[in-house]
Amino acid sequence: MPHRQLIRHAVAKLAVPSPSVLSEAGIVDNTVAEHHRLAARVSAFGAIEQMPAPGGLAPSGFRAAAWNAERLKFHDASVAMLNGVDADVLFLTEADLGMARSGNRHTTADLAASLGMGYAYGVEFLELGLGDTREEAECAGQTNAVGFHGNALLSRTTLADPFLVRLDDGAVWFLDAEKGQRRLGWRMAIGGRVETSDGPVVVISVHLESKTDPADRAAQVKRLLGHVETLAAGLPVVIGGDFNTKPLFCDDTAWFDDPSDLEPLFQLMREAGFDWRAANRPEITTRTRPDGEPKPPHKRLDWLFVRGLVASNPATVAAVDAGGRAISDHDLVVADFAFGG
Repeated sequence: MPHRQLIRHAVAKLAVPSPSVLSEAGIVDNTVAEHHRLAARVSAFGAIEQMPAPGGLAPSGFRAAAWNAERLKFHDASVAMLNGVDADVLFLTEADLGMARSGNRHTTADLAASLGMGYAYGVEFLELGLGDTREEAECAGQTNAVGFHGNALLSRTTLADPFLVRLDDGAVWFLDAEKGQRRLGWRMAIGGRVETSDGPVVVISVHLESKTDPADRAAQVKRLLGHVETLAAGLPVVIGGDFNTKPLFCDDTAWFDDPSDLEPLFQLMREAGFDWRAANRPEITTRTRPDGEPKPPHKRLDWLFVRGLVASNPATVAAVDAGGRAISDHDLVVADFAFGG
């Protein structure tokens, strides 16, 4: 049976995967069939963990930010940076739940509690090891308490009707095992509806596949947009996240007004009524970590897209701690959104 593309089942806490899934994953063949069989035994793939915000309406004009937090390892520095950004809605990608590399914490829940926000969290991958080659070495001898890696929406006010959309057919990181970091799962987007004083807005946090090409990224966006038309039902929409638009270098920003030749997903977004020009600046969003990776040239991977609202004051915010050290290999992008007059 094919796996569902759209998931709307919300729970207070995601179930921990059975240890037998992990043990079997270590001995089965790397095939799509085995991936799907094992993934079907992980109930968290079919649910969204939701923690309500304190409540109330967002202001008619609100601020939204998108950040790939690269595991969200650095809690205190992340809180300090995000308090400075002062976003009402945060599109969060690459957040761990029960991974040794990030202290076996529920990083999204911890961050939301420190920021006074609610959240909806969905699992993108069940990590079958300790992480990438660097993390395997750093965490040697440790054990993941859960093993989830996913994406989230954080909101200061009510986030209603959460949903999760699977953007690909899965198994990419299971089949490519010879390069390490075996995973079960799918790239995904997580969304919901924020109530503002001027009306509801649909907000969606997106993470496209990194091990692919522009045509496949466009196919993932096409799948997402197919669901957006039904889920938004004419409401304004803000979409943000890591689109992995790797051809977009920033030594020459002539592509900014129309990157469609390099990344056809922009043509699809434009045809669907979305704009990126007023919600972003033509700046790089990746940076080198203290370990020297990733190396330049840096790229523009992270975006905000808007339909039905007016965007203003776009900015790119350095993801660094008080000493200037990177806390992620992605910077944060932020803009203000308001209903038009």
